[in-house]
Amino acid sequence: MGLFDALRRGLKKTHDKIMSGLSAVLPVGRRIDEVLLDELTDAMLAGDIGPRAVLGLVDEVREAWKAGQIKEAQEILPFLKQRIATTWSEKARALHFADMPPTVILVAGINGSGKTTSVAKLAYYLRQQGRSVLLGACDTFRAAAIEQLVIWSERVGVDIVKHQPNSDPAAVAFDACDAALARKMDVLLIDTAGRLHTQEHLMRELNKIQRVVQKRIPDAPHEVLLVLDATIGQNAINQAKIFSQSAEVSGLFLAKLDGSAKGGIVVGIRDELDIPVKFVGLGETIEAIEPFDPDLFVDALFEV
Repeated sequence: MGLFDALRRGLKKTHDKIMSGLSAVLPVGRRIDEVLLDELTDAMLAGDIGPRAVLGLVDEVREAWKAGQIKEAQEILPFLKQRIATTWSEKARALHFADMPPTVILVAGINGSGKTTSVAKLAYYLRQQGRSVLLGACDTFRAAAIEQLVIWSERVGVDIVKHQPNSDPAAVAFDACDAALARKMDVLLIDTAGRLHTQEHLMRELNKIQRVVQKRIPDAPHEVLLVLDATIGQNAINQAKIFSQSAEVSGLFLAKLDGSAKGGIVVGIRDELDIPVKFVGLGETIEAIEPFDPDLFVDALFEV
């Protein structure tokens, strides 16, 4: 299955929700006017794109209409697709690797977001690129999280550094950095404890891990990826805002996109946050990970 087919299948619920409204608003031959733009706003809001993003996009449609660039309803969808796709640069979406290995990638997110599974998917993705990968099991507050990551490491075929449950997560991170350096690994993936963005002590722990990693490998972490559950829609934006206050989040991994009717949140995220979506999860299997491609995303989201 190609990436577009995977995205189309994963975004089917979101596509059906958005296009059911847009199709009624944008029939061929209908002239653009303020009534149409109001209906367009309502239809896009129903797709969970987010109020700020929707209002901004509709304003752009209005400006293009008044400038004579578009005149009829059927011209709006191609215009929207082009505007949405061009907001993400390829450079911003790419993983940033260290000049000198290892590249350290810190992965954060709340329990239930799909964080640990996403770490495993990232490990698989990087192994498929021919890179050596080491996992750091810093989610020490849940024994099940360590066990889960051990199982995933065996499936992917990568080594793991772990301590006993309830160990100091920062100590695990330090030992993982030591091991990555000693074994000359290309990438160290650190799974941090699933933490609610409202729990300040856990957020401080995340910040501590980041400082410890930087102390052992001065320019690390090279990426801080925040895993967000696509099914929670607008709440994902609030999570990202709070996490960014405790860690320098460099990219987003949008998990569970295949089970969501709220995939439009990708558009809202870009408008609300200056953080690019770098990966999407499109299923439960280890292979169900794709680098985010905005052109294919908008094609799948707005397919007529």
